[in-house]
Amino acid sequence: HVQLVESGGASVQAGGSLTLSCAVSGATDPLICRTWFRQAPGKERERLEIIYTHSGKAVYGDSAKGRFTITLDNARSLLTLEMNNLTPEDTGSYTCAADWDRIQCAKEEYSFWGQGTQVTVS
Repeated sequence: HVQLVESGGASVQAGGSLTLSCAVSGATDPLICRTWFRQAPGKERERLEIIYTHSGKAVYGDSAKGRFTITLDNARSLLTLEMNNLTPEDTGSYTCAADWDRIQCAKEEYSFWGQGTQVTVS
């Protein structure tokens, strides 16, 4: 039973920084891809970035480029999202997702999801 648990969400002032974490437990096979999503109030969920665990290659969405950095600690199965220069537009629920199937990763259909952590920027 794979579980993803996010942490680190908080209320911060505009211009501030925040680091979110996503911990994994129960995975019997290596996770091939891991991602962060954000859903702002009244908006559709958007993918911020995806990282492929074997290569370490990360692909950032437009909203994350330049301000957000994703880091993967394979030894601890810990994925972090460092966010800098936050604005009120970054307010939302941040959720991590993952999959251990290459095809699912390619289709962006992830089998495993966390519950989300709230970030509020004012």
